[in-house]
Amino acid sequence: MKDAPTPPRSIVARPLTPEAFAPFGDVVSAGLKAGAAANQGTAVRFDWSAKLESDRAGAKPNLAVFRSVPQPLPFCVKLLEHHPRSSQAFLPMRCSRFLVCVAPTAPSGGPDLDGLVAFVCGPGQGVNYHRGVWHHPIIALDAPAEFAMLAWEDGSAEDCVVRQFSAPLSVHVED
Repeated sequence: MKDAPTPPRSIVARPLTPEAFAPFGDVVSAGLKAGAAANQGTAVRFDWSAKLESDRAGAKPNLAVFRSVPQPLPFCVKLLEHHPRSSQAFLPMRCSRFLVCVAPTAPSGGPDLDGLVAFVCGPGQGVNYHRGVWHHPIIALDAPAEFAMLAWEDGSAEDCVVRQFSAPLSVHVED
């Protein structure tokens, strides 16, 4: 008799906060710190909202738009990626909620799956992954979404490194 397959390890996503996300990057949102009046008083400007970085002189900033199809929950995480030479920011242009999955770096240099955490991001929240942070590609929840993405790229393999793993992780969102 064959043993039943082991169910994937389950992770519960929690609401995104700047403090909880700090080891992995920045939460980008208006009002997280003091702003200054701008545009003849019709706006408030919040400067230095994220640590944007690249360590390659030849890489160019790439502002791209991603259209994301909503995924059902629980979501099965089968891979993570990182950008070893650049930060990567995702700023929602049209979005209800989205899921962010991040993991610390293991001593081997790959992702530490035991440390993987997930966050639910709401309207008005963007994220900036610090250089080298392991993360899953953006996952829209509830409805189709569009994001502006900013990273420095030069077309080399170091723009994005992907690691797949054999045992998926299941991510749930508590309502």
